[in-house]
Amino acid sequence: MNLSGWTEIALTLAVIVACAFPLGAYLASVWQGERTWLDPVFRPVERLVYAACGVKTDKSQPWFAYGLSFLAFSAASFVVLYLMLRFQDLLPLNPQGFAGLSPHLAFNTAVSFVSNTNWQSYVPEQTVSTFSQMAGMTSHNFLSAAAGMALAAVMARAFAANRGEGLGNFWVDLTRISLYVLLPIALVIAVAYVGLGEPQSLAASVTAHTVEGGTQTIALYPAASQEAIKQLGTNGGGVFNANSAHPFENPNAWTNLIEIVSMNALSLACVIAFGRIVLARKEARALAAVMVILVSAAAGVIYAAETQPPPALAAAGVDSSVNMEGKEVRFGAPSTAIWAAATTGASDGGVNAMHDSLMPLGGGMAMFLMQLGEILPGGVGSGLYGMVVMALIAVFVAGLMVGRTPEYLGKKVEAREIKYAMLAVLILPLTILGFSAVAAVLPVALRGLANPGAHGLSEILYAYTSAAANNGSAFAGLSANTPWWNTTLGISMLLGRFAYVMPVLAIAGSLAAKPKLAASTGTFPTDGPLFVGLLIGVILIMGGLQFFPALALGPIVEHFQALQAVASR
Repeated sequence: MNLSGWTEIALTLAVIVACAFPLGAYLASVWQGERTWLDPVFRPVERLVYAACGVKTDKSQPWFAYGLSFLAFSAASFVVLYLMLRFQDLLPLNPQGFAGLSPHLAFNTAVSFVSNTNWQSYVPEQTVSTFSQMAGMTSHNFLSAAAGMALAAVMARAFAANRGEGLGNFWVDLTRISLYVLLPIALVIAVAYVGLGEPQSLAASVTAHTVEGGTQTIALYPAASQEAIKQLGTNGGGVFNANSAHPFENPNAWTNLIEIVSMNALSLACVIAFGRIVLARKEARALAAVMVILVSAAAGVIYAAETQPPPALAAAGVDSSVNMEGKEVRFGAPSTAIWAAATTGASDGGVNAMHDSLMPLGGGMAMFLMQLGEILPGGVGSGLYGMVVMALIAVFVAGLMVGRTPEYLGKKVEAREIKYAMLAVLILPLTILGFSAVAAVLPVALRGLANPGAHGLSEILYAYTSAAANNGSAFAGLSANTPWWNTTLGISMLLGRFAYVMPVLAIAGSLAAKPKLAASTGTFPTDGPLFVGLLIGVILIMGGLQFFPALALGPIVEHFQALQAVASR
């Protein structure tokens, strides 16, 4: 831990923030259907998509219809991807000769990519064909990210509306975000990755001759294009099992920096776009400040923890002045710290270090960031609407303290909105703690653990946290490719995505129908340090809803394992 490391973390965050502002301005134009500099290229394609799909661009949908469109699109996407994975042996571009996935693994994987989670219970280079990667995984990396950003656009329109009913058209939003935002940026990043050494090949593998005179078969994929949208859309499902720790996905310091920035800048840009549409730029900057403050603090904690001597090595008398366990050795502890904070505060993006190998405080911080609800800065789109839900709760608490009906950005926040907000935020603790409690005492689940006791509990808790938060990063040490884990983790992903989104859309519909009010002398300020502090407090409390009760599971697991040991004797 030194000044150079802290400077690296600070500069990386500064680059993310600097990129977010111009991206946010451009994103606001796309959300509002305004003309952009890419119209000459993509406008004809956009019209063709609408004509082919029968989309009525002038028809705005109320929140329930918008939600049904989102659910229908996600269901259709799941079916297509599930069938593609099940029968990939019958499809083209399978030079590896891989068989189709098992029903439970195909279910888990299809849910994972459709929900923007990208949890991987398999080794990609040994399981998934080139066609499945390109037509299945990569396309859903675009579409699931675009769907999340569409929901963020709905939230912006809800606050901008004055007694409005429609919140936009899901199919228009999905098309415009895919064409005008994700596709061009991903294309530029992919070309940069190829130039920086990432492979882009349809060949199954190459054979290398080792220095010892032997041969080694090295798997190949169109890695650069997958990596670009994987990070930009905060997806995380890489073409190699090691994800961004693999040199083909992340070969050098420049690709490492681009990946960290791309997996966070667009999520933060959604907040900037929100402020421009709602005409509340100061309030949006307050939300962005909360995100940056908490990510900075988390990165600092992880960096401090990961530069301490490992107690086991110190006790053994081994030189532990440099702790590289769990770190990406090519880039060092500062990069690992900001990456761990960014991937778990965002929505994965592909780990470049094994969180299972981090120090206890570092691994615990990574888990806690996910349990906050993926809002720092969160997945593209989901980070914004998750943060707005927290802001509504914060102003409601402030209103209770002063005995006044709370307002946020010109909209009264009443009991209906808070009920929906609490329904949304309680999905995470119910899913995480519920499944973890069952898995912690169920033999069929415990057989997948590599470690007993408290560490095994962390593996269980991390898996369900990652799934329910639609994060997708792994703690390692868990053999998840079994019917129990694939099924329950898939259900957790579904709940974390769709059971959260529908209450959020209901909030948007309720707010859109309300009149836009001017601020008065009694309005609680939501653009200053007082609100920032209050919002941080609310976020930490909500995160603690699952983090601290989980500690009570530790004695239960140890007691159950002791009973098992007695029974086995």
